Amino acid sequence: MSSTPLVVEKLVNAPVKKVWQAITDKDQMKKWYFNLDDFKAEKGFEFSFPGKGSKGEDYIHHCRITDVIPYKKLQYSWTYEGYEGYSEVSFELFDEGDKTLVKLTHTGLGSFPQDNPDFGRQSFTGGWTELVTKLLPAFVEG
Repeated sequence: MSSTPLVVEKLVNAPVKKVWQAITDKDQMKKWYFNLDDFKAEKGFEFSFPGKGSKGEDYIHHCRITDVIPYKKLQYSWTYEGYEGYSEVSFELFDEGDKTLVKLTHTGLGSFPQDNPDFGRQSFTGGWTELVTKLLPAFVEG
């Protein structure tokens, strides 16, 4: 079971306030991240959303916010309905003036069933890299 955290970083051409809104406002999130029925950047807030696997499988993601430091950090648990495993995702924002360094860390990946490629490190690496280095910058810089 791999315990090495997955880390993806990207310097985006947008101020921290704009990036924070992109990762905490449900209306903005649906434009680049996931379409959530509701979302509040408050410790203890729970949210769920559907996702598709590599062969079209439906996965329900369940998340609970575990830490919030406004304009600096958003962290939440990440589990799947009907599957073993517990992980945590954190977005950390570092103010670089008119730019923001975004650091995403996903821990606990090895706790998911490793016989399912949708839960493999390569799958998470591809997904988070796309979201953090392409979709988020395109949204906040656009």
